[in-house]
Amino acid sequence: MSKSAFIFLVLLFLISIPVHSQSDYKELSVPFISDANWNKTSKKLQADWASTMVHFDKHTCPFITKTNHLFLKGWKGEKLQAKVLVWSIKEEGELSFALSLPTNKKGMQLQLDSTTTGFLRYVMTDELAKDGKGGCGYRPDKTAFDSSLVADVIDPIFRLKYEAKTVRPIWVTFQIPEHTESGIYKGNLIVTTLTGSKKRLTYSIQVLNKAIPSSNEWTFHLDLWQNPFAIAREAKIPLWSEAHFAAMRPLMKRLAQSGQKVITTSIIHKPWNGQTFDYFESMISIMRKVDGSWIYDYTLFDKWVEFMHSCGINKQISCFSVIPWELTFRYIDQATNSMKDLVTTAGSDSFNDYWISMLSDFAKHLKEKGWFEKTVISMDERPKKSMNAALQVIYKADPLFKISLAGIYHEDLNHRIYDYCISYDDFYPTAAIEYRKKNKLITTFYTYCNQSFPNTFTFSTPAEAASYGYIAANRNLDGYLRWAYNSWVETPLTDSRFHTWAAGDTYLVYPGNRSSVRFEKMIEGIENYEKINVLTKNKLQAQTIKKLLEQFSYEKLTPAKLIVAMEQIEKTLNYN
Repeated sequence: MSKSAFIFLVLLFLISIPVHSQSDYKELSVPFISDANWNKTSKKLQADWASTMVHFDKHTCPFITKTNHLFLKGWKGEKLQAKVLVWSIKEEGELSFALSLPTNKKGMQLQLDSTTTGFLRYVMTDELAKDGKGGCGYRPDKTAFDSSLVADVIDPIFRLKYEAKTVRPIWVTFQIPEHTESGIYKGNLIVTTLTGSKKRLTYSIQVLNKAIPSSNEWTFHLDLWQNPFAIAREAKIPLWSEAHFAAMRPLMKRLAQSGQKVITTSIIHKPWNGQTFDYFESMISIMRKVDGSWIYDYTLFDKWVEFMHSCGINKQISCFSVIPWELTFRYIDQATNSMKDLVTTAGSDSFNDYWISMLSDFAKHLKEKGWFEKTVISMDERPKKSMNAALQVIYKADPLFKISLAGIYHEDLNHRIYDYCISYDDFYPTAAIEYRKKNKLITTFYTYCNQSFPNTFTFSTPAEAASYGYIAANRNLDGYLRWAYNSWVETPLTDSRFHTWAAGDTYLVYPGNRSSVRFEKMIEGIENYEKINVLTKNKLQAQTIKKLLEQFSYEKLTPAKLIVAMEQIEKTLNYN
């Protein structure tokens, strides 16, 4: 490529970046012991490609195999991820980078995802519970847990201030268009300091003659629960205002483009007892009239669902919840013109009266909107006795309502649950999965704070998030659920710690439509799930892949074996 062509492509890339070139916030710092290895490395600016599967410490001098060249393989329609580490023992000041688009000999180009190409930013994290068995448990004192910095925020900026004797990663996302010509595409990445020091890296991408479906056609059932209330607070804008919907749109479109199938709605006040920093309010206004009857206003519910449809998420509407964590239901009392709480018990007359009236009216409204068939009444980790009480009132209101449950597997509930999700350390009987497949019922798994591995805490190894696609494929499941797409903590861009769970448990993306390493690796795993669906149509390939997937069984998968297992199966998935 000529010098003028390279400069032109760099300018095209820089123009496409939708945010400012210099960061608008300051990262936190931690006490550290200076690494003596800094004095053993070259004094010149250093940069090289590095693994996206692991984290690199900010203050530890990196010793990686220096190749200066990256080689990737990918399918048509796939996103590919790469990471660069930049370090120096004396260069300080502004650091910048520029990319040329990957181009083949005919001048055809691949794309760069400008929203997930940029500097990686460090966020404060903590650790597992002291017994090492998970991240659950109240932790009001942040100093009681070891804290550190982890590079998780993908900030789509191309300039950043740099401190000597620190590691600054760069994240690059290549997008292979669906109708790309197969072959080899090459490009460059140049890192530059304010003093003019430069480091040039090269890369090659082999586009295979295979294709995965576009994300809106993925079979993987992704269900990450959204929190619109957190976005309003973080952006300091009125809830449900035009500005609020404008702020939500980029994040929700990102979620849709990742294969999300489900809209999260709250049909009561605090369905999870206000466990997140920004609790969920009801999207349905409920009033008890003077004569004791009930009336309902679905304006906000409709507005939210229609908005999510416009973002591309339109397969399922999950409504939380008939059985919340606290059996208290808020309503407007017309007689006193005030808010009141109905405190009740599952199966009581007041419980039945409240829900049969509400759900009967709700069913009628959903049918008028044309949404009834894709709406599910959702419960989260509720006891079996409470579930039975809920099912009774739901079916009495309308026997055609669909039900979802995220919780423990119960054999006698299996045929009654449309969308069933159990935790990673729980298991469906093989016959139950076969029954659910035959009857086109959704069957997934979830991870939560109790799992030390695999998980998506900010301190978790990035490869763990990518394993979910393989785990679902190994167990013959439809997908994965996570309760928190964007339930942000107080200052999520700088400090991912929370007073109830291990850091990062409550969110996977960041304010300002910034993605994360965890979220992008999760998408990578979903794409591999789709590749497996394509390849296993061939019986011989199906046998090979099934054998490799056994490494992702609960009994065999360990932190020490994870990356090797992933590398082995990816060789098969990307065999030309």
